[in-house]
Amino acid sequence: MYDLIILGIGPAGLSAALYAGRFQMNTLVIGEIPGGLMVNTDIIENYPGFLKISGVELTLKMQEQVQNLGIEIKMEEITKVEKIEQGFRVSTAKEKFESKMIVFATGGKHRHLGISREKEFEGKGISACANCDAPLFKDKPVAVVGGSDTAARYALLASEYSSKVYVFYRGTELRAEPTLVNALKITPNIEIIYQVNIIELKGTDKLEEVLLDNGKPYKIDALFLGIGQEPQSQLAQEIGVQVNKYGGIIIDKTSKTNVKGVYAAGDVTASPWKQIIIGNAEGAFAAFSAYEDLKCIDNETPC
Repeated sequence: MYDLIILGIGPAGLSAALYAGRFQMNTLVIGEIPGGLMVNTDIIENYPGFLKISGVELTLKMQEQVQNLGIEIKMEEITKVEKIEQGFRVSTAKEKFESKMIVFATGGKHRHLGISREKEFEGKGISACANCDAPLFKDKPVAVVGGSDTAARYALLASEYSSKVYVFYRGTELRAEPTLVNALKITPNIEIIYQVNIIELKGTDKLEEVLLDNGKPYKIDALFLGIGQEPQSQLAQEIGVQVNKYGGIIIDKTSKTNVKGVYAAGDVTASPWKQIIIGNAEGAFAAFSAYEDLKCIDNETPC
């Protein structure tokens, strides 16, 4: 039996693993995609210690640091989490593992527009990863929907390839960091259109046009979704972990949940700020809390 199983190998999970390793806890990390959504970030400019670094490179550095401590990482899909008498059982398609404690660092998944033909055009003009797909639309008009940091970064990246980049945002003012907003405004081939929603997607074999609720159509070859995330908290909810109305896991200042022996960190939590460094901090808190609680479990004393 492991002391701790960490679910997720994004920034929060890797930070929890780093501290668990330094505490010499018997730890297993399980997840599907190293780095999580961080790997979709082309350039990161707000992570301490680096003027600029890509999401992929930062992921590799974090992963290497964890593995140097001898922490085991398994890249598998997690299918079930259960409470057992001595702790928890985690199942994947291949194996089952048991631990005294568990950290949910399962992150989030991209939100979608939820309108007709969206699924039909996925991979045919609609993408949730500009870093992956923007280079495919060189000298073509594209659009980004959203007003967050992610949307702003997508638009700036797309502007390096595309002839024109529209930013469609339902609000009156972008929510992105001021430096990103300023960069958008001074980039000549970016146009921000406020107080609009996309109501219709048009095309035959691929996306060709979007219609906004202001009545205006826009001819585009690609639409990048930068409209936020949905917390991946379903497995946690199945063992009684409390979430907010958006599905974010509720944690205290030390990353503890309402279920004893269960901690959470990163984009899966109810924290309103979805930032790499915040996930790192919550992951560290989770490991510290687990380490302190492990002493109580091993000594059979009240925590």
